[in-house]
This record gives sequence, structure tokens and C-alpha cells, in this order.
Amino acid sequence: MQFVFDERKATHAAAYLLARGGGTMPYIKLIKLLYLADRESLLETGYTITGDRMVSMDKGPVLSRVYDHLVEEQQQPGIWQRFISPPENFCVSVRDEPAYESLSDYEIGLLNQVFEKFGDWDRWALVEWTHGLPEWVDPRGSSLSIDPAVILREAGRSDDEVRGIAAEVEAIRAFRQVAAMTR
Repeated sequence: MQFVFDERKATHAAAYLLARGGGTMPYIKLIKLLYLADRESLLETGYTITGDRMVSMDKGPVLSRVYDHLVEEQQQPGIWQRFISPPENFCVSVRDEPAYESLSDYEIGLLNQVFEKFGDWDRWALVEWTHGLPEWVDPRGSSLSIDPAVILREAGRSDDEVRGIAAEVEAIRAFRQVAAMTR
């Protein structure tokens, strides 16, 4: 099951969480909050907010493209760089608050819910807590893909439900690929 990464939504979600957290936070905390929001959205709706690929890394599960945006120094100029600062002392800041027009009321509510639950946590406590999630596997210095179907099954979804969600995700992916080719 592979979602379609939406850089605008990922940026808006990151900026929203940063703004809720006072404008600046350790980037590992931001990536954990974004992962938890995507995970909860997957469980509730069958789709994630960012569409990013989930992976297990040494410090727990993360969103792959978001991670790249946060730690890679050489990035192509884009929406992420416009709104989110490069890391400094392992922290990032919101540069300019977007209008958040790409986020639905549901997604903003979910980001608020995740922030209410985990926003006061220390970054290392979040790392430790996410190590206990059933989908995380110690990659021993590498990274391993997390199949969203594993998260759904661990939460009690039946194989038929997981297949149905996977079919919807694939249909959306195919539609977006065709739409991108016709632009």
C-alpha cells in the first residue's frame, strides 16, 4: 500500500504543529508528531494526512520524505523551505505561517488531538514510546519500510477491510498519476 506524498499538506501540517508548539521544536519531536498524526488518520480513515512513506529507523518510526526535508541540507527550493527553517541545533522553526488551506477541518482537528496528547512530551520520551508501537522493527542502523497494512491489522482491521483500503489507495494513486500527466 503506497500513498501519494503531498508536500503542501506535509508542510502545512508541520507548520501547524510548530506554531502550536511556540514556533520552534526539536525536529525529532516534530517528525514523531507528524508520524503519529498520519498513523491516527490511517486508522480512522484508511488514508494519511501527508501521504508519506512510513519507515522504521533507529529512533523509531518516521515519515521518509519529511525526514529528508528535515535533515538534508541540499534541498530544491520549494514549499517546505518557504515555511520551515533548516535545522539549527537540532531544532526547526516555522518561517512563515501558511493559510493551511490544504488541510481539512478533520486533519486540523487530528493535529490538535495529537498535539494535546503528545505536545508536552520530551523528544526522547516520544522516541522511546514510538519504539513500543507494533509496526516498529529495529532496523539496526538502516531503515525498513513499514507497510500500512501492518498498522491496520494490528489495530484489528480484517484482511477484507485492509484489501478494500489498499484498493482505494491504489485507485487514488492511479488517478493522481493520470492527472499529473495531463497537466
